[in-house]
Amino acid sequence: MGKVIFVTGIDTNIGKSYATGYIAKEYAETGHSVITQKLVQTGANGVSEDIEVHRKIMGTGLLPEDLDGTTCPFLLSYPASPHLAAQVDNVNIDLKAIKNATDILQKKYDVTLIEGAGGIMTPLTGSYTTLNYIRENNLPVFVVTSPRLGSINHTLLTLEICRYTKIEIVGVVYNKFNVEDNLICEDTKQYLKHYLEKHMSKSMWIEINNGALKSWALE
Repeated sequence: MGKVIFVTGIDTNIGKSYATGYIAKEYAETGHSVITQKLVQTGANGVSEDIEVHRKIMGTGLLPEDLDGTTCPFLLSYPASPHLAAQVDNVNIDLKAIKNATDILQKKYDVTLIEGAGGIMTPLTGSYTTLNYIRENNLPVFVVTSPRLGSINHTLLTLEICRYTKIEIVGVVYNKFNVEDNLICEDTKQYLKHYLEKHMSKSMWIEINNGALKSWALE
């Protein structure tokens, strides 16, 4: 059975899809068979657009598991939080179906990366959040953040809830796309790296910069 790692973020539109794609590519280049999954895709029409981003970065094109829906069992049309998008589409998000899809992928691939929707406290069904799903399935996580103003607060809140709930942080991904202020970018980087070294010394620090991923060695 392969390993399964969840990719969450400090917010929506933080770069989770790009991070997932680049991490998957890194695993593949180090000799692992790897695939990605999208927990729930909202604002969708047809194939998951986030899965398409992953495959473009990985250079594979869509895989059979993408075309038969295994890598994204729930495509919802309304661009909103999964719980609301499901209400609009009159769909019940079956969490067991998502887990079953992951099990299928885990049996075939060395590494399965699951990209979440929004941040770690995003509601999936009612009061059931992404955090609940991660804890229930005992999944380690990558946390995706960025240099934009406010990221320190949101990143520390995400990391602290993971520490409090004993979720393993595999690494923090610093997505330097569209940097607006170089001083803030560098200060945020140093602040978060210091926090990670102090509180989560076994976690990786990963940077995405100009389409390239720089990280400690992925195992």
